[in-house]
Amino acid sequence: MANEIAIRLMIPEDWETVLSIYLEGLATGDATFETEAPSWEQWDESHLGVPRLVAVAPSEGLVAWAALARVSSRAVYGGVAEVSVYVVDTFRGKGVGKALLKQLIPQSEQKGLWTLQASIFPENIASLALHKICGFREIGTRQRIARIHGIWRDTVLLERRSGIVGNE
Repeated sequence: MANEIAIRLMIPEDWETVLSIYLEGLATGDATFETEAPSWEQWDESHLGVPRLVAVAPSEGLVAWAALARVSSRAVYGGVAEVSVYVVDTFRGKGVGKALLKQLIPQSEQKGLWTLQASIFPENIASLALHKICGFREIGTRQRIARIHGIWRDTVLLERRSGIVGNE
């Protein structure tokens, strides 16, 4: 399935579908602490301009997306970003997320990023496995890091350190 998927840069016109996929992730309760979707302007401001990628299936259209967000406004963390990968339900487990991450990683390195991190609910086993397959290592569990709908949740912190950038 993933070999039929085309990966391309996200464009603003993709927002409606990107938002729809994000809302589907929100509905699972295991994708994010957010409870409402942002506007395009809010999302655009909070994510790095590149790389932003989408996966397009021949007959279904846009089925997944991946983007990076700043972890801090401090210059010393300028090479560190947080990964978001969202796949529409009907395409989960078919290699689409892996295809996105496999392209996102080298593109992030081309932009000078040396560390990618992900904060994932421990119940999101598929996302944890995806990140580990793509070279992320588990740093640890942040216990009761925040609440969603009044319930304290843990997250597993993973990171991928570039073998190219930041080794000088």
